[in-house]
Amino acid sequence: RRERQRFVDKNGRCNVQHGNLGGETSRYLSDLFTTLVDLKWRWNLLIFLLTYTVAWLVMASMWWGIAYLRGDLQQAHGDSYSPCVANVYNFPSAFLFFIETEATIGYGHRYITERCPEGIVLFLFQSLLGSIVDAFLIGCMFIKMSQPKKRAETLMFSRAAVISQRDDKLCLMFRVGNLRNSHMVSAQIRCKLIKSRQTPEGEFLPLDQCELDVGFGTGADQLFLVSPLTICHEINSESPFFCLSQRSLRSEQFEIVVILEGIVETTGMTCQARTSYTEDEVLWGHRFLPVMSLEDGFFRVDYSQFHATFEVPTPPYSAKE
Repeated sequence: RRERQRFVDKNGRCNVQHGNLGGETSRYLSDLFTTLVDLKWRWNLLIFLLTYTVAWLVMASMWWGIAYLRGDLQQAHGDSYSPCVANVYNFPSAFLFFIETEATIGYGHRYITERCPEGIVLFLFQSLLGSIVDAFLIGCMFIKMSQPKKRAETLMFSRAAVISQRDDKLCLMFRVGNLRNSHMVSAQIRCKLIKSRQTPEGEFLPLDQCELDVGFGTGADQLFLVSPLTICHEINSESPFFCLSQRSLRSEQFEIVVILEGIVETTGMTCQARTSYTEDEVLWGHRFLPVMSLEDGFFRVDYSQFHATFEVPTPPYSAKE
């Protein structure tokens, strides 16, 4: 079967693009900090470099302008002459003075004299502006680096979902795992069925979302994810798969979106991992191979068998039948 467009990729990326926003693009500028954090790394680094470069050049030009207007750039001065900034003769020396002041290096060769009120005002302005720019950009970079998106890459989902019997009930199952030794605190899993449908009034819903029960009432959706777990959705009369049989599965078109959320134990930040299963990735009459084994003093997880399944006798009929 030809591969169709997915709503959510296997790696969790949502295939949705927002277009024709018109005047609504101003909303991105009203939340500028979040906009910068959401940008890709190459744009973040470019904005970081350009902002500092422009700010440095502008402030250095202001120091050079003060020296130029006061006549400090002229070399012919007497010993009693007191410049605004000592030893500033041209633009490079003004730029170096600004960098020494901004970085609080203070080599001692260039300094502000007390007979320069405009230089004192500019120094105060530079200190305030530098603190604001540093707080904004460095804070943005810190939040960007500390985002828990990379932690989601160590949360695994099985490549396929299976339908087979468990406890004499027909169930849809898939497997999740955590590759790190650090735990996911308050881990919770949710499932959404995305399928087009038409209402009795004739309205067509191309991406209608329906919740799949994975243990809300029993608390089975709250995971203790220290070893791979098999998540089970019981196909009963309240399930949207109640009329699904092995034959009708071949002609269905749907997508199951899985969302795993939890708090990263080491950072305390909320992490979300996503994946999806289309109808071609649902195997009827299969079960997952065991991956846990007991060894000398510990349990061992064999992740080489994480995605492996095997066939089991399963009636080809729907739960309704």
